[in-house]
Amino acid sequence: MSTLDLTLIGQDPVENPSKWPQFVQRFFLLFIREKRDVAIFSALVRLSVLMPSAAALIYLFPGNLYPVLFYFVCFLAFLGPYTLMLHNMSHRPTFKPGFGFFNVWAHAVLGIFFGHTPGTYYTHHIGMHHPENNMDEDLSSTIRYKRDNFLHFLHYYITFNVFGIVTLSAYFIRKKRYNFLVRTIVGELCWFALVAGVWMLNSWAAIFVLIVPVLATRFLLMAGNWTQHAFVDAEDPENPYLNSISFIDSVYNKRCFNDGYHIGHHVNAGRHFLDMPNDFIRNLKLYKEHRAIVFRKLDYFIIWFLLMTHSYTLLARYFVDLGDKKMSKDEIIALMKSRVLPIHAT
Repeated sequence: MSTLDLTLIGQDPVENPSKWPQFVQRFFLLFIREKRDVAIFSALVRLSVLMPSAAALIYLFPGNLYPVLFYFVCFLAFLGPYTLMLHNMSHRPTFKPGFGFFNVWAHAVLGIFFGHTPGTYYTHHIGMHHPENNMDEDLSSTIRYKRDNFLHFLHYYITFNVFGIVTLSAYFIRKKRYNFLVRTIVGELCWFALVAGVWMLNSWAAIFVLIVPVLATRFLLMAGNWTQHAFVDAEDPENPYLNSISFIDSVYNKRCFNDGYHIGHHVNAGRHFLDMPNDFIRNLKLYKEHRAIVFRKLDYFIIWFLLMTHSYTLLARYFVDLGDKKMSKDEIIALMKSRVLPIHAT
């Protein structure tokens, strides 16, 4: 267990973390709205060079496993930074007027190399998940599942992977969000057309650049969302302090734009990622009052694994006890277990 040490928060980025020389940063500012987004644009530039180049090696050397291995090392190493770069670009306008091309490139082209079908991350996350806030109409809602049960997670993942586009399209029709509907359908059809075209030229590349990454990415996205909303208080499941988690002082936060502050993100989805740690500190009273679930050092995928293996003792070790009256290890475990139980629709 850990009591809160505010010095730990400062290790999560609170100012522009870019190490580019000043003249390069000034060049980036020709395209982006504010200096604090240099890190986002930097990630876009670096990944736009790395991933297409790695994919080209697979295409040029069909049947050779070394380019495939290199590609998947890059894919796994940078999937988090890419997805959270995309996440920030989705919630906040990053580029100056006239440079919308970068948004199109990031969402519809670069995403293909990271297992994202064109535009569907945006439509699912912005058009559906945030408006529904993990409640019954959220197609990625966790509340009906026992969230430390692997078979329940497997059902969650397979349902999303097999029926996700159909149910998402039906949701947009039902809600009359036709712009999101069109983007979803067009993006998915473009991906299938791309797979067919690449398959005719090079089936090896189609499998390892397009098909396998989509399956892997959707698994990891759903494991991440499952964990972000694993601990939900049945008494107030719409409350972001009680249906989301946060973690502080994590290497993941340094690499993935403070994504660990998920409670704060659901409180204000438009908040800049560099403002997340200070917002957490300013609102500690609310976190305490709600008995919010906060960890230190961990990340979503470690927490997911610990949940699936029922490793509550280890989770309790990294639990940040925000209360004035400190809980025992057994009390922390009891609190966590009480918040992973299924919540049935009312």
